[in-house]
Amino acid sequence: MSASTRRAPLDPVDPLGLEALLGDEDRAVRDTVRRYCDDRIAPHIGDWFERGDIPDLPGLARDFGAMGLLGMHLEGYGCAGTSALAYGVACRELEACDSGLRSFVSVQGSLAMYALHRFGSEEQKQEWLPRMAAGEAIGCFGLTEPDHGSDPASMRTRARRDGGDWVLDGRKMWITNGAVAAVAVVWAQTDDGIRGFAVPTDTPGFSAPLIKRKMSLRASVTSELVLDGVRLPASAELPGARGVSAPLTCLNEARYGIVWGALGAARSAWQAAADYAGQREQFGKPIAAFQLTQQKLVDMALELHKGTLTALHLARLKDSESGVHPAQISFGKLNNVREAIEICRTARTILGANGISLEYPVIRHMNNLESVLTYEGTTEMHTLSLGQALTGHAAFR
Repeated sequence: MSASTRRAPLDPVDPLGLEALLGDEDRAVRDTVRRYCDDRIAPHIGDWFERGDIPDLPGLARDFGAMGLLGMHLEGYGCAGTSALAYGVACRELEACDSGLRSFVSVQGSLAMYALHRFGSEEQKQEWLPRMAAGEAIGCFGLTEPDHGSDPASMRTRARRDGGDWVLDGRKMWITNGAVAAVAVVWAQTDDGIRGFAVPTDTPGFSAPLIKRKMSLRASVTSELVLDGVRLPASAELPGARGVSAPLTCLNEARYGIVWGALGAARSAWQAAADYAGQREQFGKPIAAFQLTQQKLVDMALELHKGTLTALHLARLKDSESGVHPAQISFGKLNNVREAIEICRTARTILGANGISLEYPVIRHMNNLESVLTYEGTTEMHTLSLGQALTGHAAFR
């Protein structure tokens, strides 16, 4: 074999060469987000997680806005209008740093902004979307309730007519960005079914107490939303939102970002394990030289890159004219998050006792993914949704 045809060495981080499938825009997004996270966030994220705080979230939001990350897959109103693939790559790089970062961007862009963009009036779009895209206004998405998570159609939050106004009463739970949001997209029961509302958070009767004592997503703002006689003008209603399918459509957007984001956490854990195994010596040689450690690293790499292939395919579908089916998103969310958390758990065993230290990213990713496994649809709900799609029978109704 001549030198000109000699194979390039295999890249251990990208053994299938999947990064070559990205376009120029996708690579630019990847490199920009990775560089920002490496330089500005990675040196501090362990401390933020330990303290249960994310300092200067408004400043971070403005930085994300300047990079075009907020609502980046939406068109107009100051949004970047990128491909689904570019958005997925951004989510992967954010979550490789910490799930809380990707959660912030997902809630801002794929839940709050998407709901306004898809279902809002032109006045609502003009009022909120440019500021949200710039990171000057933060949004949250109020769907989950203390007693109603997987069954949002049974929500108890009510919106009633009072003259020309709406009056909202109820509680929402586990709401990312709630305590720092300028606008909350809130879903409520009405006499005509479920409706959505754009609620300025300075409206009397609205409050968003912080949820503390979390052991997951600690570098993220999580709140309860309390609506106590919140009076809104008729113009606060999202005119295009009718029924529970509207918020579920928003959730499907966020789930797509999770399909990619979970891979970032898994990649970070795999890299930490591979680096550690190459340096840690036992019985006179690096533990990477032992068969059982190699089996773990290989199995982790297999699942990581199969998940990446799934994400790439879903991105192509989402960017195509035919689009992507919600069950296909469930396929990706169920598989990729489940495998990502297993990769983190296996990585923890390679690091041994050091695996529980915040000096390494593994335990932080593992804890964060426990939340990602639950939100935007539990493992059980995605399993049953896929079961219905495959068999035609709804097992959860």
